[in-house]
Amino acid sequence: MTTDEWGYEEFNGPSVWPKFFPQAGGLLQSPVNIETSKSTNDMTLKCKPLYWNYCPEMCTKIINTGYGWKVDATGGEGSELSGGPLGHKYKLEQFHCHWGCSSAKGSEHTVDGIPYAGELHLVHWNCDKYNSFAEAIAHPDGLAVLGVFLQAGTESHDELEKIVSLIPQVALRNQTAEITNSIDPTNLLPEDATYWTYHGSLTTPPCSECVTWIMFKSPLEVSERQLNAFRSMRTWTPEECCSEAHGGPPLVNNYRPPLPLGNRVLRECGAM
Repeated sequence: MTTDEWGYEEFNGPSVWPKFFPQAGGLLQSPVNIETSKSTNDMTLKCKPLYWNYCPEMCTKIINTGYGWKVDATGGEGSELSGGPLGHKYKLEQFHCHWGCSSAKGSEHTVDGIPYAGELHLVHWNCDKYNSFAEAIAHPDGLAVLGVFLQAGTESHDELEKIVSLIPQVALRNQTAEITNSIDPTNLLPEDATYWTYHGSLTTPPCSECVTWIMFKSPLEVSERQLNAFRSMRTWTPEECCSEAHGGPPLVNNYRPPLPLGNRVLRECGAM
């Protein structure tokens, strides 16, 4: 199995990843179940507030990777994530999303065993120490990911709607669309900046253990219509599905189940 052949089916899904990607069987894997009773309130995190700065011009295109949608955020300069548990400055590379076939599941991390309908990941790399995302991924302090839970509700989310409007153009795998309506990553983060943090891994192969996770406690409310737009995406390329009226299997349940936290420390900054 190559980095292009994994998936979320029984034959190529999370349960078999360790056979083909050794790091996926490591002790520092993500996601995890966040047990709130076991998190440590770390006052040092309050002394170093999280700081982020993004410009909408960074977001240049959206692609259907076959595993979900991904927004490329490498188009501009000046993005920065620092503070909190981070000892360096990190630069936004891309953001993407995970979701389920219904709103009863879909997030990768869970809170006291309860999943959310989806989970947004803003992926950054350590630009103080490394020269590229590819270089950073090989180091324990290489990446930082901001995680945002998506909660199904009655209200649509305005910034996410800009992505939803592009989904018909990227319905099939490998399709891309230029972003012309200025998506601001700042507006995809909750107003309440309290969070949990721990050291873990990428949640997709090769599952490198190079990630400082920062999971916001407050979810974003999104509408069922918006989630259904994500669920309307397909896993096949246009060439593969030319004889299939509906474009092949729906792109749903693109999440890895939680793995043991083990001896890792789960810290929190701020109470809900």
